[in-house]
Amino acid sequence: MLRAIEWAVLGIGSVAAIVYGVRRHRPARCGPWLLLASAIVASAAGDVLTALDRPGAAEVCFYVMFVPVAWGLLQLTRVGAILVDRARLIDLLALACSALLLVWVFVLGDAARIGDISGAYVIGALLLLAVVARVLVVAGRNLSAALLVVGAVGVLVSDIVQPLWPGRLSETGFVVLYLAWGAAALHPSMVRLTEPAAPRPSPWRVHWVVLLGVSVATPPVVLLIEAVRGGVGDGVVIAVAGAITLLLTITRLTDSVTLNGQALTRERGLREASAALVAASDTAAVDEAVRAAIPQLMPPEAIRRTDFSLDDRRLTREAGPGHEGGPPPRSWWIGDADRDYATLVCPLRLEPLDVARPSGGALILEGRRDTLTATRDTLEVLAAQAALALERISLVEAVGRRDSDLYLRAVIRNSADIMVVIDEDQRLRYASPALNELLGTTDLPPLATLGDLVHPDDRDQLSRAFGGSGDGVVFCSLVRADGSPVLIEATYRDLREDRLVQGFVVTMRNFPQRHEANERRHHGDNRDELPARVNRRSAQHKFRY
Repeated sequence: MLRAIEWAVLGIGSVAAIVYGVRRHRPARCGPWLLLASAIVASAAGDVLTALDRPGAAEVCFYVMFVPVAWGLLQLTRVGAILVDRARLIDLLALACSALLLVWVFVLGDAARIGDISGAYVIGALLLLAVVARVLVVAGRNLSAALLVVGAVGVLVSDIVQPLWPGRLSETGFVVLYLAWGAAALHPSMVRLTEPAAPRPSPWRVHWVVLLGVSVATPPVVLLIEAVRGGVGDGVVIAVAGAITLLLTITRLTDSVTLNGQALTRERGLREASAALVAASDTAAVDEAVRAAIPQLMPPEAIRRTDFSLDDRRLTREAGPGHEGGPPPRSWWIGDADRDYATLVCPLRLEPLDVARPSGGALILEGRRDTLTATRDTLEVLAAQAALALERISLVEAVGRRDSDLYLRAVIRNSADIMVVIDEDQRLRYASPALNELLGTTDLPPLATLGDLVHPDDRDQLSRAFGGSGDGVVFCSLVRADGSPVLIEATYRDLREDRLVQGFVVTMRNFPQRHEANERRHHGDNRDELPARVNRRSAQHKFRY
């Protein structure tokens, strides 16, 4: 009775440690750890029943234990978990299970059986050890994974040694299982075992399919051979091995069907989004196409917020992580207070095709980390398609503006008035040839602004005029190549909202020196708007005479 209480205390303590670790560290998936806790409950129940001398019921509990263990470990290795490619692992486990069955039945057999060692227990423990060892290899230096391996080794050793030399010492492996698995859940590294990762489907290979088929066919063939030879002596072992291989095969097929279905759904969503983006004629249509595509690429309930940002000042290249001279990242993560949620940033840029939109913007999605991780590649492709559509729209608008400028140049080439088209930052995009004649230059400097051409005293007035909105008139002086000023009247129109212009159209008219007095009288209402230097010159003329 005292021994039964000890096993019960060990089992309850291990389960409590797992539950506490899950509540404290909050891993991305709680299911695998809770399934391991239920397996420990079944194992502890079997140990208690064994101590109470009820071996039949205890054996049932031990068999039941492997169901949640297998289920929990499959959850640890499912698509999107740290072990992103479990297809090969499942194939190898099925083959190992069949090989162990053949060794147990045909190599050992009844005559060579050593003591009362249970073949079913040994096979299950070996498979358990193989899975947790694979998790440890993938996780690297992870203490929780190492403790899971230690617990699996303890079970395997006790399953072999305990039937040969019954006693407390041979049962130490079961104690190690309870302590190690409870400690694995208490350590913070347990979180990494269920962190989402992008799936990497394995390519289809004929030899792996053949091995899986042989593994599935082995248990019924062994059962048939024993039945033909006159009696089935290893029915329990054959049944357990057959159930394990069947479960592994079903899991393998389910993974393949699930991945194939998800790939087809995302491919169809990307194809429809690409068609909509090709037909988009403005940024609003691109925004609508992207937002319509996202619910087709992932479950809508997994997304909290979607932001399709086109404002280059909100997200620049410097906002992303540094790439130290290598290719820039196609996306990056922004942490969230909730461990289950994260923010994925996909920049809208095309290296090295950033011509019309050098800064870009970004597609920003906030949602469940596992869903965003599984669809990260797809979202990067969608962002690239959106960037390509925006680049095309910008280039089409740039070509339209160029054609408009060429048309304007052809129409006003012989006009006496000076026509200038400037961008929002006052950079000269087009200037009629008459401006070069007025300034006495053959050509304007590249990337010149209107502020570079005017007198320094008039630059503030010019900035205020073009810093607002609407049309108007401004009086200023241009500086000729020889340093002499020339007074002009600039009438500007605000056409920044026009799709073909997207800037200011300025018409300049020269004030000849000999007509300066008449022009001042004609524009007496705007005398305060004239440059301060002109007012000073007017005062000099007044006192000179």
